[in-house]
Amino acid sequence: MSTVLLREVPVDSPIHRLWAGTKMVGAFLISVLLMVLPSWPVLGMTVLFLVVVVATARLPLGTLPRLPWWFWGLLAAGALLNVPVGEAAVLRYAQVTAFGLTLVASSFLIAWTTPMGEIAPALATLGAPLRKLRVPVDEWAVVVALTLRGLPLLLDEMRLLRAARRLRPKDSALQRAAVNPLLDILTAAMAVATRRAGELGEAITARGGTGQLTARPGGPGLRDAVALTIVVVVCVGAVLIDLLT
Repeated sequence: MSTVLLREVPVDSPIHRLWAGTKMVGAFLISVLLMVLPSWPVLGMTVLFLVVVVATARLPLGTLPRLPWWFWGLLAAGALLNVPVGEAAVLRYAQVTAFGLTLVASSFLIAWTTPMGEIAPALATLGAPLRKLRVPVDEWAVVVALTLRGLPLLLDEMRLLRAARRLRPKDSALQRAAVNPLLDILTAAMAVATRRAGELGEAITARGGTGQLTARPGGPGLRDAVALTIVVVVCVGAVLIDLLT
């Protein structure tokens, strides 16, 4: 997988300069459109729009994740399992696969073009109306932001633990049979994650608590209104194309 998975790619582009909440709302609108109307015209229009967004964001080719061979093997195996059912089943499988990959790509675009420090304030701003219902918006925003920030670190730790295990002396056949490598790596990863969580909690407390994570100023501007208008136009155009075909 790419080393920039769920991390911002520091490139100066119009997409990077948008407010984080604008990107979340745009991804939400696209997700709702695909869930309500996951047809081929809508999927094609959405994929074309995402390609234009990637080009506008000026993301380097190295940003795209390099999926392992077994991932594509599983997709091919799933298609082969649907062949005996008929052509319609294969097309529906391809449609569902394209639907899932499109949703994942739209989520990754937010991570690649948004600093992690802007996620929590944007979520707190978008969820502000829920405060009247006594919903802990700020706490939820902090949890989501810290999860997105900690996942790449956890992946790096697991890669490091896996590499360290490979450097260990070769065990005997009896020892290899009694030890589960996956269980060892997961246990070590949980221990490292717990230690990092404790250190992160102490650091947040020393800096004034979680309220500082959602108090960062910022909000939508004119370019954000233009961007959301473009997203709405694309969604409406995709629906019209689907109705006309």
